[in-house]
Amino acid sequence: MIRLGAGRLDRIVAVGAHCDDIAIGAGGTLLTMCLARPDLRVDALVLSGGGGEREREERAALAAFCPGADLRLTVLKLPDGRLPTHWDEAKTAVEELRARTEPDLVLAPRTEDAHQDHRVLAKLMTTAFRDHLVLGYEIVKWDGDLGRPTAYQPLSPDTAEHKVRLLQEHYPSQRHRPWYDREAFLGLARIRGIECHARYAEAFAATKLTLDLGE
Repeated sequence: MIRLGAGRLDRIVAVGAHCDDIAIGAGGTLLTMCLARPDLRVDALVLSGGGGEREREERAALAAFCPGADLRLTVLKLPDGRLPTHWDEAKTAVEELRARTEPDLVLAPRTEDAHQDHRVLAKLMTTAFRDHLVLGYEIVKWDGDLGRPTAYQPLSPDTAEHKVRLLQEHYPSQRHRPWYDREAFLGLARIRGIECHARYAEAFAATKLTLDLGE
């Protein structure tokens, strides 16, 4: 197992098609980074759920997942499940995000995600952030679209449990969903941990990497 660091991270971008996507896919990674570097700037964009209960949940949740960070969150009101037909608005939002930040790391959905909203956002991100490290997070779902990851962030047992507690605490609107439970979240984290010689981990797809192996 080769371990490569990204150097010092001062700014990151995290995006989701829906409220809770970022927290489910990369909540443990956000906790790990923000606890290690409290002055981290996090520019977050969510394309749907704005103006109601879902936005309130998202703001409280990401504040908890990014302790001590300079969190700048935008939640839009594009319709859930219809993002392909609102491509222009989604593209404008991503371009505006790109114009206001120069991140060291981008956390986004995977381009291979089976959900159409996730795929639209993933493709926009890899186009807008061409010269950045973009890691595509995974979300377990009915479609059975989990793939073979190329990058892992190990999570301590405390961090993995903390992530699950925050998910259960901050998204009460999702508790009725059959997949939204402790077993699902910790189970996937345990499998990804096995794959990278850790107890728990979050896994990502890295579509393109440029290496700097010189001095």
